[in-house]
Amino acid sequence: MSRINRSFWQDKAGQPAVIREGPVPTEVGDDEILVRVEAWGMNPYEAFVQKVDVPVFSYPGIPGTDVAGTVELVGGGSAAASRFRAGDRVCGKAVPGAPGRPATGGFQDYVVLEAVMTAKVPDALTAADAATFPLCIATAAYALFSQHFLALALPRADGGAAAPAGKTVLVWGGASAVGSNAIQMLRMAGVDVVTTCSPRNFAAVRALGAAAVFDYAAPGVVDDVAAELDRRGAVCAGILQAAGPFDAVAPCCRVARKCCQNGIFVACANVVPEDAVPEGVRAEFVLTKGASKPVFYETSSFIFEHFLEKVLANGSYKVVPKPEIVNDRGLDGIQEALDAMAKDVSAKKLIVVAK
Repeated sequence: MSRINRSFWQDKAGQPAVIREGPVPTEVGDDEILVRVEAWGMNPYEAFVQKVDVPVFSYPGIPGTDVAGTVELVGGGSAAASRFRAGDRVCGKAVPGAPGRPATGGFQDYVVLEAVMTAKVPDALTAADAATFPLCIATAAYALFSQHFLALALPRADGGAAAPAGKTVLVWGGASAVGSNAIQMLRMAGVDVVTTCSPRNFAAVRALGAAAVFDYAAPGVVDDVAAELDRRGAVCAGILQAAGPFDAVAPCCRVARKCCQNGIFVACANVVPEDAVPEGVRAEFVLTKGASKPVFYETSSFIFEHFLEKVLANGSYKVVPKPEIVNDRGLDGIQEALDAMAKDVSAKKLIVVAK
């Protein structure tokens, strides 16, 4: 008798999701693994997919990106088999809404993950902790280290402090999931960080390694941040717009325009509005760039296999933002968590754990 896999389907935008039952996959492709999910992380993207018809999401499809759980099956004769075995605890970035491949969407009890987007996690880390990482660290790493964006040197794989690179990066939204991971990786790459966040999170981002912090809502923040980047003397290697509302790209672009240094690139976690980029500034949405393979692949092998596994194992990398468990009802609790994303979610990651 086949086992049951429950999945959270979004048939089209603007209507409630439906939970359906199907068989648990019994085969995976080369360089893939099957994971029994124990915790799901929520991202703004999943809530967006429910409300707005997103072109890169194939409806009907299974949303969900951040998962943590236990390996059930490994693709034989592949690179995945050299890294993973049944019973390994892992976290990984699922691929939601992939055309013809519902098995790769994260919001289900059993999900197929690509090995290149998966990392083993130590026993000291809970599944809720591990589910905070995948999408945010993949996004931050791609923006910072991909040749398509800021093209910085990779961080030390052991998490140690790298030699000073003589560069500074502005992270707009440093207390967010993407921002807090960016700050940690930049510190391990020897890059100084200037960041913005709410005053209540100043101490937290400084503890991660930020050298200077500004209130993103303060009058004159654009002028103040631009002056700080110029004052530091180091080359401004770019700006990462890590978080914020739809219009958060605009102040990042204004900072780039006001700096005395020319040609500062703005890598954006948000879609770039047409009217947000002044003359002389270049800004691009992180999810639009990929070479012969989809987005994130250029940096994912290093980040998930060589970096994240090591820094989690040796304790040099912090679980930030802290997970907030919305409920422990498994897939039945996903909608409650997505609804909570519409409220003010700051410096925390909403998590649903399995029953």
